[in-house]
Amino acid sequence: MSQLIEAVPNFSEGRDPEVIRRIVERIAAVEGVTVLNVDPGKATNRTVVTFVGEPEAVAEGAFQGIRAAAELIDMRRHSGEHPRMGATDVCPLIPISGISMEECAEVARRLGERVGRELAIPVYLYEAAQPNPVRRNLADIRAGEYEGFARKIQDPAWKPDFGPDELPARHGATVIGARDFLVAFNVNLNTTSTRRANAIAFDVREAGRPRRSGHPLTGPIERDASGQPLTIPGSLKAVKAIGWFIEEYGIAQVSMNLVDLSTTPIHVAFDEVAARALARGVRVTGSELVGLVPLAAMLEAGRHYLRRQQRSVGVSDDELIHIAVRSMGLNELGPFDPRERIIEYKLGLGQPGPLVGLTVQRFVDVTASESVAPGGGSVAALAGALGAALGTMVANLSAHKRGWDERWEEFSAAAEQGRLATTRLLELVDEDTRAFNAVMAAMGLPKATESEKAARTSALQAANLEAARVPLRVAEAACSTMPFLRTMAETGNPASASDAAVGGLCARTAVLGACLNVRTNLPGIASDEDRAALESAATLLEAQATAMEAEILAIAKRKIG
Repeated sequence: MSQLIEAVPNFSEGRDPEVIRRIVERIAAVEGVTVLNVDPGKATNRTVVTFVGEPEAVAEGAFQGIRAAAELIDMRRHSGEHPRMGATDVCPLIPISGISMEECAEVARRLGERVGRELAIPVYLYEAAQPNPVRRNLADIRAGEYEGFARKIQDPAWKPDFGPDELPARHGATVIGARDFLVAFNVNLNTTSTRRANAIAFDVREAGRPRRSGHPLTGPIERDASGQPLTIPGSLKAVKAIGWFIEEYGIAQVSMNLVDLSTTPIHVAFDEVAARALARGVRVTGSELVGLVPLAAMLEAGRHYLRRQQRSVGVSDDELIHIAVRSMGLNELGPFDPRERIIEYKLGLGQPGPLVGLTVQRFVDVTASESVAPGGGSVAALAGALGAALGTMVANLSAHKRGWDERWEEFSAAAEQGRLATTRLLELVDEDTRAFNAVMAAMGLPKATESEKAARTSALQAANLEAARVPLRVAEAACSTMPFLRTMAETGNPASASDAAVGGLCARTAVLGACLNVRTNLPGIASDEDRAALESAATLLEAQATAMEAEILAIAKRKIG
């Protein structure tokens, strides 16, 4: 697996599109870098750029962005709602795949050293890149902001990790580090009061608020025996938050960094802010995500809000995302396009294969054409997916049936099971055609010399074996849906018994069709042991599917009457 990291530099310019364009242009010009998102904010006067690539390419892209920001942004004239200390305020590197946090931290340290040495910018390391635990927190480093940093940098305790010990007036200092995936999430309030927004932020953020004697706002801060201030913790772990007023929209927001989504997911943060706001006479009207968000976070939010409505969660990813967007008002301040805002979609991950992505009409036309693929194997997988989808439909209809409200969780769980089976069988539609294409590619290998013949034979054997194993996986996946379909025929909405039965017919067709494709590929497999195992498995699956189909049809006929 190739190493992939993400960089999310925050530049102190959100109002001048030409400056933003030139910074992003410098980043995007680096070979191997893919810019995923550019998110400017006028009120914060800050732009968050998200890009990915292999470590060295991302480090080079970050360096070029930091260099461009130092040339184009004059901090002496900068103002904005967000805390900041330099033209490039912060540049975190985030491990995505194939790379450990420590390896990512080392990339950040090398980047910081280069920025300090070549650009003469004071650099502070933070989070995993910072070896000194006292200096790991971004808020502690940035305290005093640009206006106070000329004095702060003279304190030996705040000597930069790299670069000069004096603050360059034009471009300030920067913070570079490595951290886990962080979601910047702002919740919109129906107030213009920064003080009330801050109060809500203090209610929820993990750090909470200082504990005071006497008056909760003006009384002296209480301290422990060592002189450290005592705090009243907030209600959300792994959350940093402040309140501010956004002039551009005429509203106050609670602005949060969710630093561990497994501890506090997006929907939990939203609901908690809504509850705390209501307790203070303020109402939440919506929210906004800054930058990108993981797909899993949006799907879990969608499931959360469907469960609160006592509705089935066994629906498509698109429907779950739609529910999440609507429930949290993510489109209140501007459109929320999942293809642009969800990281996996921006990276082209989790998208339908070339066959599954076709329209029904086009799939049928391609199947009917002179091309040998897609063939029976892919069509068998599609039949299985349609069968599982029919069972899922019965589960969802049953979850919403009037008078069956107490059973919604039972059918919701069944719908999730059906949805997973449908997704797997759809994946196998393209997997089967890929396996066939691999056989054709192996057959086309050169065979002029003995070594070429040997290589071709070896490749053909491997391809034929996989071409038999893929339809066997289709048969196994389709057969595994039949107990689910039998349950839906027996316990689901009686009016949909015929739908469950058709699902059973589709599943049996998928099993028998896939097993035919297993046997088609057996002659090309040299190993007697492999051929016997595949034949035995196919025979068993055929018998199981045929028996279960009969049970499903008998149940449906009894229900139909």
